[in-house]
Amino acid sequence: MSFTSFLLNLLWILVGGLCMAVGWIIAALVMAITIIGLPWTRAAFNIASYTLLPFGQKAVSRAEYTGRQDIGTGLGFLGNVLWLVLAGWWLALAHLVTAILLAVTIIGIPFAWAHLKLAGLALWPIGKMIVPA
Repeated sequence: MSFTSFLLNLLWILVGGLCMAVGWIIAALVMAITIIGLPWTRAAFNIASYTLLPFGQKAVSRAEYTGRQDIGTGLGFLGNVLWLVLAGWWLALAHLVTAILLAVTIIGIPFAWAHLKLAGLALWPIGKMIVPA
């Protein structure tokens, strides 16, 4: 991790990154409790760690990154729709509200942009993977 990424991640944690990572962990725990949510538990924990330290990493399509069709999840479109109904919408809404609050300040604009990217990931996470930027 570069010094710039380290500094941005440190500021990120202070301006809402920690709270949103906790939200992802709660979503992962709720998914783990239910039988239907088990396929999303590990992914939610992975995205929680990405939400805690987003600078220096990025979310990309697994199919584009590996160059082959994604057969690992096996859930595809239906899995994303179920995730959206069960947990995605409230995580995306929380990221959106945080982004709006951060965008009010000039210093918060880069962090608001990161929250908007995470809101998109919260809505449709299956088929994505976190890689170094």
